[in-house]
This record gives sequence, C-alpha cells and structure tokens, in this order.
Amino acid sequence: MHQLLILLPFLSIIILNLPFKSILRKLAFLFGVSLCLFQIAFVFFPALRFSSAQFELLSSFLKFNLLVDNLTLVMLLCIGIVSFVSLLAAKRLIPEERALFNFTNVLIIALAGLNGIVMVKDIFSLYVFLEITAVASFILIVLHKDIFAFEGAFKYLILSTIATTLLLSSIALFLLVSGSTEYSAISAGLKNSPNSHIMMLAIGLFLSGVFIKAGLMPFHGWVPDTYSSAPAPVSIFLAGIVTKTVGVYTLIRIVTTVTGFTAPIRNVLLFVGAFTIVIGAFAALGQNDFKRMLSYSSISQVGYIVLGLGSGTMLGVAGAAFHLFNHAIFKSLLFVNAASVESATGLRDMNKMSGLSARMPLTGVSSCLASLSTAGVPPLSGFWSKLVIIVALWMSGRRVYALIAVLASVVTLAYFLSMQRRVFFGKLGVEFANIKEQGFALGFAAVLLSLIVIGVGLFFPFVLNSFILPVGNIFGG
Repeated sequence: MHQLLILLPFLSIIILNLPFKSILRKLAFLFGVSLCLFQIAFVFFPALRFSSAQFELLSSFLKFNLLVDNLTLVMLLCIGIVSFVSLLAAKRLIPEERALFNFTNVLIIALAGLNGIVMVKDIFSLYVFLEITAVASFILIVLHKDIFAFEGAFKYLILSTIATTLLLSSIALFLLVSGSTEYSAISAGLKNSPNSHIMMLAIGLFLSGVFIKAGLMPFHGWVPDTYSSAPAPVSIFLAGIVTKTVGVYTLIRIVTTVTGFTAPIRNVLLFVGAFTIVIGAFAALGQNDFKRMLSYSSISQVGYIVLGLGSGTMLGVAGAAFHLFNHAIFKSLLFVNAASVESATGLRDMNKMSGLSARMPLTGVSSCLASLSTAGVPPLSGFWSKLVIIVALWMSGRRVYALIAVLASVVTLAYFLSMQRRVFFGKLGVEFANIKEQGFALGFAAVLLSLIVIGVGLFFPFVLNSFILPVGNIFGG
C-alpha cells in the first residue's frame, strides 16, 4: 500500500493530461487536494497502510524497496500538510486557469518525488527521487517567467548541479566498497572497513552534497534569492517542505541509518548546525524584505535541526525530527502571511508598511503566533522542540552548543519582534486604509496552520509520547 503514495501522483499526472483538457483543467486542483488529504489520512489511519490483494497487484509495477518507520510517517504528514496549503495558496493567488493547472501538475510530480525520498531504502533510488524533486522545483520557481525568478532558479540549478555531482560521486564510491546501494549494505561495509579512506571520502562528498541541498551555512547562497523570487505558493512549498525533505531529512536518514554517529560526523554536524543558527539569525536581523527575512530565518532554524542531530543521542534525533515538523508548519504559516501581505499591499519592503493588523487581523494574529513559535516562546510548538534539542545537547555534554541554541533564540525573537513592529503594529498607513484579508483559501490555510502550532504546544505530552520519542528508535532502537 505504501507504493500508492508514489504511484497515485504519477497516475494522476497521466490522467490529467489526457484529452478533454478543458474538463480536466477544472478538476486538477481537486486531484491535487485529494492526493494531499489521502496522504494525511494514510498517516493517521494505520488500516490504510496494509496491503490488499488489489493494491498488491497495482503496486507490483513499482519495484522500489520501501521503508516506512516513524520518521517516514512524520515526513509524510509534513509533506501532505504543506502541499495542501500550497495548493490553497495557489487557488487564491494564481487566477488564470491554465497557470493553476500547470502549477498543480508540477506540484503533484514534486509530491511523488518527496514521498519517494522519505520511503526508499537504497541510496541510488534516493538520488533518483532527489532529482525528480529538484527538476519539479526548478519548473515551479520559474512558473511565472519573472526575471528575478529566473535568477533565483539559475542559482538553484547551479548549486543543485554541484550537489548532484557530489552525491553521484559518493554513491559510486559506496557501491565500489560495499557492492550495493542498499542502506543496510553500505552500513555493513562501513562497519567492516571503519578506516577505509574511500569510505571516508564518500561520506564527506555525500554530506557536502546534502549540506547544499539543505541550504546550510556556508552552502546557503541559493536559498534567500530562490525563496524570495519564487511565486508565493512556490515559496510556501519550497520553504515549508522541499528543502527540509531533500536536505534535512536525507541528512537525518543517512546519518542514523548508514554512517552512524562517529566522532568526526558529530563534530561536523555540531559546528555546521551552530554556525548556521548564529549566522542565519543575524542575517535575518538585517533584512528589510519580508520574504528574504523569512528565508534567512529558515536557514537558521534548519541549524537547530542539525544541532539536535549532532548530539548523537536518541533524544537528539527525536528533537531534530520534532523541530523539522514544527518548522515545516510555522514557516509555511509565515510564508502564507507574507503572501497575504504582498497580495494586499503589493509590497515586500517592511519599512514601507505599518499597522496592517488593523485591516488584516487574522494575518496579524497568525503571524504573531508563528513568530513566537519560531522564537521558542512557550507554550507554542517551537518551544518544545527547541527544548528537547537543548536538553539532548546538555545531557550529551555539549553544553556550549546548548548555550548557543538558547542565546540564538533571543536573536530570533528580536528580528521577529522587529518584523511585527514594522508590518503589523503601529498606526495604519493611509495608503493601506482599503486593504483587507485575501480570501477564504489563504485565511483557511492560516487558521489550519495556527491551530497545529497551538495544538502541538498544548498537547505536547501526548505528541511527545505518541509521535516524537518513537522517532528516536530509528537510531539504536
């Protein structure tokens, strides 16, 4: 049954591009939304995950070896929610039917790619789905054929190509030594040859490629331009889940399942994570463009995930996955808010805005919730995931890094308070007297994501025991 999460999106693309396009164009959005809702239901209803004879026949066409554990379920849930929200935003912000049809088609392809990334259990299949997602993302970025989008997409393409070269070289070396591309075979090869220089080179190349995909410092150059220049629904999709899956999830999976937490890997993860948190936070502090500020904030928050992973403990892995989920939700919410503000005012320069919450109260309140959650203010969801990461660092003896994580949250709070003051607080500018909330779709997306931010925070004990701590079992469980 798991194969359907890859197979159904591809079948949908074929059906949507059959003749009778005038009818199918009107149905494309419903196809996309249905796939996302099915994926969310797949996570919450275990009965859907078990195969029946009919599904076994259908899925026999797909020969990938799949792995579905607790981390996979967390990622599938993130992918389903963020894709659903991106489609809602597109419904409001892409009025032309043909453009919405094209967006939905490409997003469905990306959905299949993302699902494949989180379910495969061999490194070459992982690479195939990474590339499917990368190509779909490139097309989405230039969807409106805007010159700045082409610039952002070009940077994405160049750095993605470099990452691809590094990953392919790494895969070739892994295959040379272990004789297979299965995660388990490579892991066994590493255990049999712990001091192999070829294996060390392969790990180094792979981590460098993944760091680029994740937008970690100092490989982050493509992230601010790409996020800020892409159409608003694409920014939500990229910042909310694409980078988190192709880069961060891949890093968590390979380190926990294949390489293990050797001392050099732990030290690299801790240094890169802390460096990314601090530099990303201070870079966000100096931004005036709404979306560029959120882009640097996203880079900084990814640093927390890597820092948690670098603790090398089950609690740290669980905290990393928890913050990945929370970050996907509150960052998507912030980009939804940015889309509403840009759609209403035509502006992204925060210095030219003021008092917008008076005319856009839902956007103002939800933005405040997402900002506080990102900064780690209790009892919102971001507070708990950061707390789990800090506790994991402290218990593993990495107390300097725990202190860095705490202090960087103060910087995070500072740049989000600055954003709130400039955009939503203060006296409403006369030029904004007639603006209003930007329709049901964006409002519904903001409410849905806000409820998740609040609900995960208020019901943290249940979430911790039911979903988060079991994720740590993928490492040493």
